[in-house]
Amino acid sequence: MSDLTQLLRRDLPASIVVFLIAIPLSLGIAAASGAPLLAGLVAAVVGGIVAGALGGAPLQVSGPAAGLTVIVAGTVANFGFAGTAAIVAVAGLIQIILGASRMGRAALALSPAVVHGMLAGIGLVIALSQIHVMLGGAPQSSAWQNLRELPVQIAEHHGVAAMLGVFTVAILVLWPKLEKLLHVKLSLLPAALVAVVSMTALAAAIGADVERVNLPDEPLAGLIRPAWPDAPLREILVAVVTIALVASVESLLSAVAVDRMHNGPRANLNRELVGQGAANTVSGLLGGLPVTGVIVRSSTNVAAGARTRASAIMHGVWIAAFVLFFAGLLETIPMAVLAAVLIVVGLRLVSLAQIRTYARHRELPTYLVTLLGVVLIDLLTGVALGMITAAVMILWRLTRCEIRKVQQGPGQWQVTISGTLSFVESARLIRELGALPPGAEVDLELHLDYLDHGAFETVRDWREGYERAGGRVRIREVHDSWFHQGTSGRLGGGKRTPGLTRAGVVGSWSRWQGMDHQRRDAMAAGIAEFERAVAPVVRPHLADLARDGQRPEQLFITCADSRLVPNLITASGPGDLFCVRNVGNIVPPHDPDAAGPAQTGPAQAGPAQAGPAQAGPAQAGPDSSVGAAIEYAVDVLGVTTITVCGHSGCGAVRAIMGNAAERGSALGDWLALSGVRFSDSSDEQRCCTDNVVQQLANLRTYPTVRAAEAAGRLRLTGMYFDLAEARMYEVDPDLGARPVTAPGAMPGTANSDTANSDTANSETANSETANSETANSESANPESAGRPESAGSPDNPVKPRNPDDPQGPASRGNREDDDRLTGAAA
Repeated sequence: MSDLTQLLRRDLPASIVVFLIAIPLSLGIAAASGAPLLAGLVAAVVGGIVAGALGGAPLQVSGPAAGLTVIVAGTVANFGFAGTAAIVAVAGLIQIILGASRMGRAALALSPAVVHGMLAGIGLVIALSQIHVMLGGAPQSSAWQNLRELPVQIAEHHGVAAMLGVFTVAILVLWPKLEKLLHVKLSLLPAALVAVVSMTALAAAIGADVERVNLPDEPLAGLIRPAWPDAPLREILVAVVTIALVASVESLLSAVAVDRMHNGPRANLNRELVGQGAANTVSGLLGGLPVTGVIVRSSTNVAAGARTRASAIMHGVWIAAFVLFFAGLLETIPMAVLAAVLIVVGLRLVSLAQIRTYARHRELPTYLVTLLGVVLIDLLTGVALGMITAAVMILWRLTRCEIRKVQQGPGQWQVTISGTLSFVESARLIRELGALPPGAEVDLELHLDYLDHGAFETVRDWREGYERAGGRVRIREVHDSWFHQGTSGRLGGGKRTPGLTRAGVVGSWSRWQGMDHQRRDAMAAGIAEFERAVAPVVRPHLADLARDGQRPEQLFITCADSRLVPNLITASGPGDLFCVRNVGNIVPPHDPDAAGPAQTGPAQAGPAQAGPAQAGPAQAGPDSSVGAAIEYAVDVLGVTTITVCGHSGCGAVRAIMGNAAERGSALGDWLALSGVRFSDSSDEQRCCTDNVVQQLANLRTYPTVRAAEAAGRLRLTGMYFDLAEARMYEVDPDLGARPVTAPGAMPGTANSDTANSDTANSETANSETANSETANSESANPESAGRPESAGSPDNPVKPRNPDDPQGPASRGNREDDDRLTGAAA
């Protein structure tokens, strides 16, 4: 698509939609700020054109924002609007300096709970003030006074203005719901525009005598020139820094949020800060309000299909043209209608979803303290209180340790201390240890990532006193030697987090095997070791999973082979993979008639084949657990990827190759469900990958899989793990097995259509391992797909087999274990 075509098809319609929503919001924000209404329109024009052209977030739309309403209202009250315009211009210069100094990322260091609490407080202040305007009264000087006078205002007689306001609120609330009820796409027609236009038309039709928008007859002549305020320099600097910082944080948070809404170029936050600063300087010099990135307009811009910054720039041009040539239409809008729009906008700044998120993440106190501080005191005090609360909570979390006491027998206690042990916890530590009965044997186990001198002295002094009273104390350190360092006088190092391998998560395989060979209870010993050494490390994560539930991204279907450990070979942990393991990583077809064999080459006739015809007696579904897991993973858990992973030396594949599992046995009937036909039954490695390809084909017989894949919500991948090499390969039906080269990634898809879909269109998909030219050239060659020797070709760089060993080096070490399965089947 050419630039001109994209401009006309995407950016032009989006700019018109954003223009329509920006007009009423700009007027309402100016009215709520106590500024001339024209100032809001000036800021909208400058934000669109200047910030749109110079900013680093191409799809972000800037203009006057509700988040600055309270600050601007206070500034106007203290310095007048001419002085406020000068302050805005200087604040823009500070933003330019911050952006040029590459401070864009630093502005995001503020706790999100503080930022959202501030915005929620501002939203409540706006709503409390504008509800008085909507009901025909006047706003009070503070949020508390507005709240106190609200019952009196509601009880008074209300005229047409209140009716128009109530109807406006009803339209704003119900309009999005109509889209769901009528199944009609109404999102391109903004609710604010519908409410303002319809209520303005109603007011004109009934001849309502209400206060309306008042603009200068000559908009250009009506611009207010900035003037330096006649006030102490300290007060002016506070106002400048406040506007600069709040506008910067709001703009950058909005830019980051917009980045999550599209797949286009990412925002350059330093450039965005420079663009916002330039826009504020120009807006202040022209007598406009402060400019920030506005999430409401930006999200509308993305939803309307914008692709470049041209949309934001054009929206500013449309506003300028409308003000210059159609200002008379704006003057027909009742002020009560604009007040109603602002009430809804303000209340939407209080997001219930954010409150639930902060409650779940235990950040709600910071959010609420900031909100209440902004509403009941003032904005700066509320933000300061929120930051103090956040700092206190961080300090409490970082210095918090877990203390567990367990009585193991008469006179025997085990005390386990996990986490960070500092002087802050000394009082609690003395209380817990002091509660132990005197004269007992105490095993004190330390799982620490940090120990300071104060806490070290507390433990040491307690041990000495306890032993003097006749008790015995043994101190054992796990993961690190903090207490030993303290006795050597070498404390003071930085905090160290124990690694999972050191914590024993992987476990001691040789010890397990040794205990098994000695007929000792390795399971009980392993569980005891887990609870002693590993549980304290993983307990917080498992507690979060127990509270929040599982949300895995992958369904991982692999073999039950004891040598294959899914979490180990994918470097994943609890909650990451939804696993299904069975003999041969088999996916029984949902519909046997639609589950035809996935041919990767010419079918080999003979007894080594286990084709669909053998699956007949098993059609009744002797085991539906795999299908249940698939449907649960896709429909309930909403996984985005299903991976089928085979492995070298698979006993199930060998049994199918050698026709070793007799029909009528549970194992034989199960293996028959695979439906696999081998392209080369003498090549075990190729047979294992053929089995993976067939199971991917079987997956697509499930209606839930087909529907999710067609909707772009699901991706199917095939993998092959070489046990001897400890290396994972990606299985492609056309290209064979190819090494997975991206660290920690599991790229690739089972067919080229999925790989080329929008859902797989990422930077990884454009890398050399997913080069579309290579994929197209190879898949276009019908001969290459069926050549058995392609397993060792450059396109299929699996380790070539040793000619003297038909099973290959990857299988020699595995045969002894897998012969047990093959022999049992025979």
